[in-house]
Amino acid sequence: MDDERGAATGTGPAAGTTGEQAAEQRLEPVTAEEPSRRRALGMLAGGGAAACLAAGAGVLALTRRPDAGPRTITASPVGTPDPRAVAAVLANRARAVRERNRIAFMATVADAPAAFQQAQARLFDNLAKIPLDGWEERPGSPHGASGVVQVSLRYRITGFDTGPVARTRHLAFAPRSGTWTIIGDGSSAGLVGDSDITDAGPLTVVRKGPALVVGDASGLDEIARRLAAAVPAVTAVTGTSWARRAVALAPADAALAGRVAGTGNGQDVARFAALAVVTPGPDGSPGQDRVVVSPAFGRLNDLGRRVVLTHELTHVATGGARDGRTPIWLIEGFADYVGYKNANVPVKSAARELAADVAAGRVPAALPSRDDFDGASGRLSQAYQEAWLACRMVADRYGETALVRLYRAAGRESEAAALRRVLGLPPDTFTADWRDYLRKELT
Repeated sequence: MDDERGAATGTGPAAGTTGEQAAEQRLEPVTAEEPSRRRALGMLAGGGAAACLAAGAGVLALTRRPDAGPRTITASPVGTPDPRAVAAVLANRARAVRERNRIAFMATVADAPAAFQQAQARLFDNLAKIPLDGWEERPGSPHGASGVVQVSLRYRITGFDTGPVARTRHLAFAPRSGTWTIIGDGSSAGLVGDSDITDAGPLTVVRKGPALVVGDASGLDEIARRLAAAVPAVTAVTGTSWARRAVALAPADAALAGRVAGTGNGQDVARFAALAVVTPGPDGSPGQDRVVVSPAFGRLNDLGRRVVLTHELTHVATGGARDGRTPIWLIEGFADYVGYKNANVPVKSAARELAADVAAGRVPAALPSRDDFDGASGRLSQAYQEAWLACRMVADRYGETALVRLYRAAGRESEAAALRRVLGLPPDTFTADWRDYLRKELT
């Protein structure tokens, strides 16, 4: 899963909120609230939402649903727009974006209310800052006689995307001077489309080598620098069989960050610092990997920021956000293993909550399951710590190469088969060894 670490606290490895305080050389919580839920599960296990927000996030999001379905709103009927007129208007908009022609773009909404025109002007200005490889809006089905048409928005980011990103939007058309023109969005019919980083305030785009960061939040230079530095760190463990580049989206608005990440209404956005997600592609196919950085990222200390972004990038490199088979403990534990490698963080400090449990005789009986990574489980911190230490044990006893082989094998075959083939252990023996390892490392 992706880095779903909650920014609420930083005491545990997976939370991505952990960091060494410079003065005392110990991990210090980022805040005092909700220490047991320091990471937000970015990846919603069953929902297709880009749950892949791991490292501070959680599981992987395979695809993202639209932000909301239709609401019950009665719009005045204006008739069904002429498909040819709609297609012509959308073609003019796409041409204007490609040619960076703001006047031509704004001409397509010249009859719309001032507020919508202002929003469209901001959209164009934001699009003009992103290195786009194509941008188009394809007309879909009309929404009855409301004049609202569903639109499929597609684009690629030059040098980073291998395929198109798709967004569903809605535009309202009305007859004017013998044709049809855009007068608004789908709100008149109660329709809400997918959110995108271009919905943010004035965007800044920062590129540092293999990292591109787009957003209106502060600290984009730092995010780009840290993300670029994480690429070789991740590659050193996972190998070179991934793109070795990343796009991060950093909205200043927490609710928008949640919607862009696919967490639904954004209510839980304050719990994650960063999430690895997979944007939808055309026709519901998986699209492109993104790391969504929330405003909570700014609450992390230096170590926490480095670990969180490395964790999330590990999800990107391993396909964790797209993975539907590998055990979640291995997905999250492996990402934390890479994130904490060479961090020189004492195990008992990084796994503080789990260490307390073990010291009290509460040694977990089984490796963490998907339910344990649910934000409502009450043991979210321990779940990440348990997963991290399971992967750390494999690397300590069998070597890092064996850990990588185990991760890859578990994506192709059952967990039991992967453990037997790579480590020569049945699951029960592996679990018993892990429990002994917890006692040794945490007491």
